[in-house]
Amino acid sequence: MVQFHEHIITELLEDSNGGLIVTSSGLGLHKLISSLFLLHHHSQGCLLILSATPPQKSSILRNYENDIQSQISGEVPNLPSEITSDLPANQRLSLYTSGGILFITSRILIVDLLTHRLPTTAVAGLVILNAHSLSDTSTEAFIVRILRSTNRSLYVRAFSDRPHSMVSGFAKAERTLKCLFLRKLHLWPRFQVYVSQDLESDPPEVVDIRVPMSTYMIGIQKAVIEVMDACLKEMRKTNKVDVEDLTVENGLFKSFDEIVKRQLDPIWHTLGKRTKQLVSDLKTLRKLLDYLVRYDAVTYLKYLDSLRASESFRSVWIFAESSYKIFEYAKKRVYHFGRSDSGKLGLSKTVSTKKRKLNDSKKDEESRVVLEEVLEEPPKWKVLLDVLVEIQEERDKQASSGEEKDHLGDGDDNGIVLVACKDEYSCMQLEDCITNGSQKVMREEWEKYLLSKVQLQALPKRNAKKAKEPKGFGVLDGVVASPGKKAEVSSISKQEHDALLAAASEVSKRINKDIIGEGDNQKHVDGVGSVKGKGKGKKKKGSAGEKTNNDVAPEENAMEGRCLNEVFLRKHDQGLDVESSRETKKIPPVVFYALESDKKILDILKPSTIIAYHPDIAFVREVEIYKAENPSRKVKVYFLFYEDSTEVQKFEASVRRENGAFESLIRQKSLMMIPVDQEGRCLGLNSSNEPQSVISQNHITRKAGGRREAEREMQVIVDMREFMSTLPNVLHQKGMRIIPVTLEVGDYILSPFICVERKSISDLFGSFASGRLYHQVEMMSRYYRIPVLLIEFSQDKSFSFQSASELGDDVTPNSIISKLSLLVLHFPRLRIIWSRSLHATAEIFASLKSNQDEPDEVKAIRVGVPSEEGVVENDVRAENYNTSAVEMLRRLPGVTDSNYRAIMAGCKSLAELAMLPVERLAELMGGQKAAKMLREFLDAKYPTLL
Repeated sequence: MVQFHEHIITELLEDSNGGLIVTSSGLGLHKLISSLFLLHHHSQGCLLILSATPPQKSSILRNYENDIQSQISGEVPNLPSEITSDLPANQRLSLYTSGGILFITSRILIVDLLTHRLPTTAVAGLVILNAHSLSDTSTEAFIVRILRSTNRSLYVRAFSDRPHSMVSGFAKAERTLKCLFLRKLHLWPRFQVYVSQDLESDPPEVVDIRVPMSTYMIGIQKAVIEVMDACLKEMRKTNKVDVEDLTVENGLFKSFDEIVKRQLDPIWHTLGKRTKQLVSDLKTLRKLLDYLVRYDAVTYLKYLDSLRASESFRSVWIFAESSYKIFEYAKKRVYHFGRSDSGKLGLSKTVSTKKRKLNDSKKDEESRVVLEEVLEEPPKWKVLLDVLVEIQEERDKQASSGEEKDHLGDGDDNGIVLVACKDEYSCMQLEDCITNGSQKVMREEWEKYLLSKVQLQALPKRNAKKAKEPKGFGVLDGVVASPGKKAEVSSISKQEHDALLAAASEVSKRINKDIIGEGDNQKHVDGVGSVKGKGKGKKKKGSAGEKTNNDVAPEENAMEGRCLNEVFLRKHDQGLDVESSRETKKIPPVVFYALESDKKILDILKPSTIIAYHPDIAFVREVEIYKAENPSRKVKVYFLFYEDSTEVQKFEASVRRENGAFESLIRQKSLMMIPVDQEGRCLGLNSSNEPQSVISQNHITRKAGGRREAEREMQVIVDMREFMSTLPNVLHQKGMRIIPVTLEVGDYILSPFICVERKSISDLFGSFASGRLYHQVEMMSRYYRIPVLLIEFSQDKSFSFQSASELGDDVTPNSIISKLSLLVLHFPRLRIIWSRSLHATAEIFASLKSNQDEPDEVKAIRVGVPSEEGVVENDVRAENYNTSAVEMLRRLPGVTDSNYRAIMAGCKSLAELAMLPVERLAELMGGQKAAKMLREFLDAKYPTLL
């Protein structure tokens, strides 16, 4: 354990109530929590761990096991257990009372608390991870409030390693403290004195390598930044967003989307389509910058092609002034296309020299069209291989000079070189690059790209008629068209597109031929190398005869076939030379690690050399912690940055952003106003003052001399699945008793007659699309007199589905208003409640429950559940209408939406309705005409053949 971890634990133990700890990312939060576990004893009660992600859980458990093994003497505690929904209630109770350390989800814990399966006195404390995601309506806050109300000795320790998330919104840190009933905020940034002393006393050796980007990469980066800046200027013109946040530097981070979304959500319905599209475009442009330095040229071009096909008519950025450079430069990194007499292609420096000449063999040289492969490798690939060779050479020198022990430090170095990449795809590609060579990797990616062209070409054949409309399909037909504008020729012309398809067809034929002849050629291929079985080795077996027919461009196949085979031979020889020269250079054992997996593997692998292929600030801190915990081990770190790239800018900006967040938190801490009863000593199940204030207003002296009547506790039966939302927490804050059960019908039961189905906006659209809402409303109408559909909006978003300008006059199948109207017409007893927020919903529920009996838990559970005979008991169904008879009634002549309820009230069955005279029908139906129409229908004779 590093020394500053001991200081953090000491600060936490000073306050028996607990505290909120915010650290810089990567400072070993999982190690700190596992150290706290060692201080827990089962006699104190159980320790519950909330909001832990699977990687966090595995890291904490692994460190805890290591800490236990390092203990020489003393009682060895049990390992932490995990409580899941698969465990029955009696097993969960035994775990609660065992006094151990338990990982549990907030949903399971809140249900066990409300059903009194968990005795609150059996809980010693709570450890809450990812505290930056908490709010006053979160389930974790609900749990803390219930436990605090009955367990005064409970401690709560909340942790977060994302300081920038703790400053988003107004007074986020203060609100988090209040919802957890804490008074102490502990801040531990990287620049804190104890932290900097521990990490800088013996830092690892750092080698900063700046890799120059290729000319086309620089051009793409410049073009993307120009387009992003143009989009930000358009956003500023709307006057809807804070201008200070709209910078290119902020646009490099994912949190930029949250900033813009938070500002625009309340007025989203008033924004035009262009502004909404700009928000999406900024996210796309950030990905383009990130993928430029992360992936190879072919993968990047494939991603651009998908954007061109999917966003060409909605996006604003595609029509920006510099956007064409992005597509052109990305294409030139992979291949060049033009006529042989232009001279441009001959001047370009290419990685491979293969040329595809598509022309009639009888035509002149001047009309020849050339498709030349470039397949530009990422510059970092070569640098990575050079670094690995350099590391091995240094080790060989040290081994030969007898310096091996001095290099190893503590003598247990395994020689592993750890390469940290952003994602799993990069790890697999780099591993393939080191194993098989960079040229083969680029060749395989290029062939995949060409084959995807063939698959893409086959897709629009089913919709040939749609393709003729002036909508365009981007790369599919070579034209990008905008509605209301003339079609513009895209960067991929029709001729170039045909050339790519011809090349793709040739690759497809060769692969099929290789599969067929695999048995005959296997011995020859194995002579080159088993890894190359599908690649370069078999290209040498090709002949001009197999290229005489091509489905895409048959008149051009003869010349293409000769050119392809000549270059296949030359390319294959070059590949062998490169491979043989590479194999002569030894490289150390390499392990690739994906940063997005969030697995802490430094303590497992214990590498002495680390290469940060995609530098990340959190991983840098982890390396510093690793070196501080192993002072005798020499650690060398290589950083690979693209020079003058957004990669460098983003890394430096992340450091500045984190420091700025901590400076803001330090200022907030000095001005924070925490109530003196923050420990929760005034809390109880009926802690809310609002219901009591309403009752107290109704007390008048003439009622028993002002004697207060016994308060009636409001009860709400809540479906278990609803605890994924935060509404039960808000209802509990209002003083209502929450009864969690599994309901077959409805989400909330307010009374024996009122059943509520709650829908958020996104859930409402999804339920309409799947047809689930129709079934839910049908079940509510069958079993309850007052079925209610609650449509709940978010408090920070607009209180409307769409702007007034988007409302149409006609009923359309895609309109949400039309769907709601049809739903109400089909289920007349359905009541729709519109709620602005969670708190508004709680107020609505309280008003609906006034003058109503409390719901019966036993009956609510039985509703919709058939008995052994297949029917529901009469005590529930006797109160309901016959929905089939109602549907038949509404289809009778003369019966309308305005009079069918009066008919149902005036007669008990359809048989009674058939016996009523015209005069009585006229009274019920509100007119002689409708009554006569129905009477004639009922009295009409059935036609016969006699």
